[in-house]
Amino acid sequence: MARWLHRGIVALTAAGSVLLWSNAVARETAPYLADQTVTVSVAELPREAQRTLSLIARGGPFPYAKDGIVFGNYEKLLPKMRRGYYHEYTVPTPGARNRGARRIVCGGDQRVVDPCYYTHDHYNSFRRIRE
Repeated sequence: MARWLHRGIVALTAAGSVLLWSNAVARETAPYLADQTVTVSVAELPREAQRTLSLIARGGPFPYAKDGIVFGNYEKLLPKMRRGYYHEYTVPTPGARNRGARRIVCGGDQRVVDPCYYTHDHYNSFRRIRE
């Protein structure tokens, strides 16, 4: 199975990993998530991500101006939905001078924390968050 990703190709390996080829360089990331099989429990998330989930459920206030903006899913690693379905939120990274690479992306109603996905590597991989 191969999928085009912007200017690269995504291929799902037999082991469930995804290989991205771009400019003739391959790198391995987390499994493709359209089937939502890769999960992480709330308890397994970093404390900062758990706090961010609580803020999402309460509707804020959020510490970053870009929290709650529409996530375009351009990487196509999350299930395909209509534009505007997904919203992203920053998960603070201790020691980072900027927003860092960690995010939570949630679909549907902005105060509902399901389905939500966690990425620690700025959209290169996602894990569905489960209770």
